[in-house]
Amino acid sequence: MYFVSNIVKVTIPNYLASLPIPDSFGGWFRLGFRDWLALVPPTVAIGVISYYSYITIKKANEAGNGQVNPGIRKDINKVVDFIDIEDITEKVSLCRCWRSKNWPYCDGAHGAHNKATGDNTGPVVVKHKENK
Repeated sequence: MYFVSNIVKVTIPNYLASLPIPDSFGGWFRLGFRDWLALVPPTVAIGVISYYSYITIKKANEAGNGQVNPGIRKDINKVVDFIDIEDITEKVSLCRCWRSKNWPYCDGAHGAHNKATGDNTGPVVVKHKENK
């Protein structure tokens, strides 16, 4: 842990302090070749971090607005279902991916959802205690 602590607290601040960043706009025109060369690695690092941040945000925006429920009973504030445990004769699979056409029961729609998103969601399977 000391190694990581030393890099964050000492090495990186010392490196950044040693960069030839001028105090004024005109100072940029007085930098030499070696000064510009010293600025390449942090500029590339900032560019890579910015690019991956942009790609991540772009993918999140393309995926939707972040809602889990894409269309089940959107006319009410909160979707709540009650299933009486006495009505379960053997077992019942309940949807957790919100893609089932047979909500609240699972119809296997999580398979396509998982393939499209890289998710690993599956149903909640409830068994009647007497039928273990």
